[in-house]
Amino acid sequence: MKLIFSCLTVLLFLSASAQTDSNAVKFKTVVYSFGKIKQHVPASTEFSFTNNSNKAIIIETATAECGCTTPDYPKTPIMKGKTAAVKVTYNAENPGKFTKRVTVKFANIATPVILTIDGEVETSK
Repeated sequence: MKLIFSCLTVLLFLSASAQTDSNAVKFKTVVYSFGKIKQHVPASTEFSFTNNSNKAIIIETATAECGCTTPDYPKTPIMKGKTAAVKVTYNAENPGKFTKRVTVKFANIATPVILTIDGEVETSK
């Protein structure tokens, strides 16, 4: 019985700290629409965020779901209260509509942030 109670206590503590972690980073927006863009002309946008925690945070990884999208992110710690940005570039080689996601994983924060870009690549004439 003590073992079950101990396990439940640990699980409650972990879930409570995970909820607190989700408020540590606040993105201004997590979705950006390019609208219509020209083929063969890369399009970029920046997703800015603020460190709302009481300690420095580090981005472990920012991973795009395909090779046509490239994320660029700060490799140094972002101090508490400071703002930084993840730059996302789409290569715009294939004509047509697109929706692409970038998964941003912060150290010591359980839930990653999903950034989404979309738009339509128009064929060059």
